[in-house]
Amino acid sequence: MSESSSNTLQYRFDGPEEAPVLILGPSLGTTWHMWDRQVPELTRQWRVFRFDLPGHGGAPAYPAGSVTELTQRLLATLDRLGVQRFGYAGCALGAGLGLELALRHPERLASLAVIAASPRFGTADEFRQRGVIVRTNGLDPIARTSPDRWFTDGFAATQPAITDWAVQMVRTTDPGCYIAACEALASFDVRAELGRVGVPTLVLVGSDDQVTGPAEARTLVAGIPDARLAVVPGASHLVPVEQPGAVTDLLVRHFSTAWQPGYVESSTGQIAIPAAPVKPALADRPQPRQPAPIAEIAPAAAPAPETGRSDLYDTGIKIRREVLGDAHVDRTLAEADAFSGDFQELLTRYAWGEIWNRPGLDRRSRSCVTLAALVAGGHLDDLAVHVRAALRNGLTPLEIKEVLLQAAVYCGVPAAGSAFKVAQQVIREETTPEE
Repeated sequence: MSESSSNTLQYRFDGPEEAPVLILGPSLGTTWHMWDRQVPELTRQWRVFRFDLPGHGGAPAYPAGSVTELTQRLLATLDRLGVQRFGYAGCALGAGLGLELALRHPERLASLAVIAASPRFGTADEFRQRGVIVRTNGLDPIARTSPDRWFTDGFAATQPAITDWAVQMVRTTDPGCYIAACEALASFDVRAELGRVGVPTLVLVGSDDQVTGPAEARTLVAGIPDARLAVVPGASHLVPVEQPGAVTDLLVRHFSTAWQPGYVESSTGQIAIPAAPVKPALADRPQPRQPAPIAEIAPAAAPAPETGRSDLYDTGIKIRREVLGDAHVDRTLAEADAFSGDFQELLTRYAWGEIWNRPGLDRRSRSCVTLAALVAGGHLDDLAVHVRAALRNGLTPLEIKEVLLQAAVYCGVPAAGSAFKVAQQVIREETTPEE
């Protein structure tokens, strides 16, 4: 069954109606079919609820630009169905939704499993750069390289049908929704809040995951008070697809323990029960090598939250990073000294905390104005920075070209000619997919 409203998600149920609900959340670029091989075993005990992200798997293309918004749509869908309390397992972006549920809606969550997860998925620059690539070249470059990120080399070589399925799954995703999901990952960061996750949590990761690997998993286990780590041998990022038997066994063990009779809910609405240790699980087929066995790590103390500065500065630095990128902002601030530091603070507060934060123009429009002003002033170094920013803010190379053509009329042909050279180089660098 599907929902077509812009504030709900496309979904399906499997399993007995009277059973407790277990939700399975997908990763970016996949559909609910990534869980197909877990469903037969899980439906022995649970009513399994799967959903598609917006624009994925033929779902209506209503982009959602934050994990919070995606979580709200999931809860709106569950509310319509009368599902109040549930277990949740999610992979990658789907795991981000699970952490969001645990932090913002603990009364709804009985137990949690996060797979290929991280409290912060890479850097904001990486995901916004991916959005630029998709906006300029479409999803084909991302689709062709997805198997490299998702599977081990041995699996991709021996399972061509699954590899082709993965490529086609990404190709059929709505580009606008994919870009919005990249923005959701770019802005997701719960590192300072992990200590408030109050449900029993299984942190599951593939031993060969190069995207969100064991290091990120250990960060989660160290921060979440009641968490256990399971490392699945011979698996990369899309663990449920590459090692379905191991993942199924771990999920069954974890959720069976969390929902045993006698486990009660505290007055705060959070589960106040220790999770049982995760037992080792083996893959359901031979492995090409003999990796380390599934490991388990005891929880450690959560990191202390960072203190902030004034609201205006905090707003400014957030927008400055979103528009210009973490790498550029970090480099600029690192180069500031006692002489120039006050200017950087003024810039952050005034230009970014006030002007770029005003509601009268969206960021695309502000990028157009900024590009034209920089051409008029001949500020080519800053122009390069803001061409990158314009791409991140959603302008296409064609639209940037139109801005520069317009500037040629009002700012002069020589100034626009120099600007075209700068912009051409930046656009080539930013929109050429990595092979």
